[in-house]
Amino acid sequence: MAGREQAAQRVAALRHEIEQHNVRYYVYDEPSIPDAEYDRLMGELTALETEHPELVTPDSPTQRVGAAPLAEFGSVQHAVPMLSLGNGFDDEDVLAFDKRVGDTLRGAGLLGPAEAARYFCELKLDGLAITLRYEDGELVQAATRGDGQTGEDVTANIRTIKAIPLRLKGPAPEVLEVRGEVLMNRSDFERLNQKQAARDEKVFVNPRNAAAGSLRQLDPRVTAQRPLRFFAYSWGEVRGLPAGTPVVFDETGGAVRASSLPRDTHGGMLQWLAGLGLPVNVRFNHEAIGAEGLLAFYRRIGAERSGLPYDIDGVVYKVDALAAQRVLGFVARAPRWALAHKFPAEEAVTDLLGIEVQVGRTGAITPVARLKPVFVGGVTVTNATLHNEDEIRRKDVRVGDVVVVRRAGDVIPEVVGPVLERRAADFPLFVMPTECPVCGSAIERPEGETIARCTGGLFCPAQRKQTLLHAAGRKALDIEGLGEKLIDQLVDQGRLKTLADVFTLDAFELAALERMGKKSAENLVAAIEQARRPSLGRLLFALGIRHVGETTARDVARHFGNIEAIMQADEAALLEVPDVGPVVAGSIHRFFLEAHNRDVVHQLQQRGVQPQAEAQTQDGNLTGKTFVLTGTMPTWSRDEATRYILAAGGKVSGSVSKKTAYVVAGEEAGSKLVKAQELGVTILDEDGLKALLGQ
Repeated sequence: MAGREQAAQRVAALRHEIEQHNVRYYVYDEPSIPDAEYDRLMGELTALETEHPELVTPDSPTQRVGAAPLAEFGSVQHAVPMLSLGNGFDDEDVLAFDKRVGDTLRGAGLLGPAEAARYFCELKLDGLAITLRYEDGELVQAATRGDGQTGEDVTANIRTIKAIPLRLKGPAPEVLEVRGEVLMNRSDFERLNQKQAARDEKVFVNPRNAAAGSLRQLDPRVTAQRPLRFFAYSWGEVRGLPAGTPVVFDETGGAVRASSLPRDTHGGMLQWLAGLGLPVNVRFNHEAIGAEGLLAFYRRIGAERSGLPYDIDGVVYKVDALAAQRVLGFVARAPRWALAHKFPAEEAVTDLLGIEVQVGRTGAITPVARLKPVFVGGVTVTNATLHNEDEIRRKDVRVGDVVVVRRAGDVIPEVVGPVLERRAADFPLFVMPTECPVCGSAIERPEGETIARCTGGLFCPAQRKQTLLHAAGRKALDIEGLGEKLIDQLVDQGRLKTLADVFTLDAFELAALERMGKKSAENLVAAIEQARRPSLGRLLFALGIRHVGETTARDVARHFGNIEAIMQADEAALLEVPDVGPVVAGSIHRFFLEAHNRDVVHQLQQRGVQPQAEAQTQDGNLTGKTFVLTGTMPTWSRDEATRYILAAGGKVSGSVSKKTAYVVAGEEAGSKLVKAQELGVTILDEDGLKALLGQ
């Protein structure tokens, strides 16, 4: 048995060497020794710690194997909120961002009249955002981003990731929160899926999905077997740095000290974090000057993207000088001094096997491409929209073609066009069918419109199903439990022919349906009963009148006061409703000219549906102000926020324009926030909206 002093020296040397190899392998992708040699070093360290258990410390590489399974994840309140970023999608967005930054900094005297702003550029890693909390240099807590204010405690799982130091190097702050991304390399992802498939276990969709799933395992021992990596890109709370270090400003505008920085910059802070032993993506981090430098970086990374070891979905630009960041400040929950520049939609090629048509709620006939399965945008795609007959002609898409398929985020996949050089024969042109594939009614294309429609109306089961599903939705009658599969059964059985039939359903017959138990049936009947007293606006929206959205329905309901007045109104009367134009007025008038539509309303009334008058708005400080809501707010749903705005006399729109007074931006706000910034529209978060409302 080795002497204790000799063992302690060897343990220290082994730990240092193993951690160095971990950094080379997991941070820089440059393994410095064969796997067998790494395993030998770990085996020697494990043996020594077994002989001398008093030498085992929490930061030893042997302690990354994972503890016992957790019952659930606890919650962690972030000391400093984890911010989201505004998004840019084209060169104009970047030019506008650089102009806003330059104008603000020149106004503050931080830039000369002709001087360009300096930026720090990074890759936008496609992983899971994490915050690490170190106290006196030791990792004590790790949490997911969550809603930006509160995340999940994943400390036990984070400790298993070899790229993350359990103890920082050198003099460390009393408190240091490090923000970064947990991810998985593509090659590691492929090997993991091969192992999962061999064990007949779940395979993951993409590396991000695999990383997120691995990190949220209740059993840390499972996480320990997953090849996760980490890169730091920012910081949160920093407190109690060693004396004698220069003072800089952190992301929240507070003063902190950072050691030996070349200047008070974002890049300098990351150099300091790297010096503490934290993984920083130094290989691709880059400094740029002005919009021209930003776009050059974007294009370079775009060209190299396919050769990177991991997935990225864009690049990030940050104003480098921390003093400048402080001046620029924040909007909603995003910094004004940073922008995420997203890459274009992801594309792939595959075979077009056929073109079918689908029938929508309003009878719209949409051609759909049936594809040979292809993996694009993070999912396997088998169907993609072709929009309409004109688009098929314009793109010259034909069954049998090899086609380009595009999918970005959660957007419905679409066929971009054919790969003409791979067209093997003179394939026939697509011809729109003349009869509805569901009900056999004629398909017509109204003059001046691009969309062909089934003329069957509610006689067509496809339209009936979609109409009923729309009516039961949360923004209409909100009948919880009346979903697509149940509606399919009831329509196919002939039980539901109109919306009024929904209010004749009883628990006994519902319980006899497939996948419906007694309790579910009773709950659905209770939801139907609750829907008998909807607001007039909700009922009007539930009827599915073409061109009438929830806001228009509410405005019309408030103007006329009752359903009879709306049914009797001519186009001239409807045009008196604020923001109702000729198209909407004509659509409402034609809808109620149809006897069967008036019959449905009368049947609803006979079956106990009593629409309630919309509350009339009172003049207030929001009267005449137009709001746009985007993203997810911490405590209010969009419906709640809309109700409060309307009650105070304001209006809510779905798009940003020069007439917009305020944009209320929550988490993951997208292009509406970018448009608001471009137009100089005032941006609020939930607290700002509450302040306007006097709450």
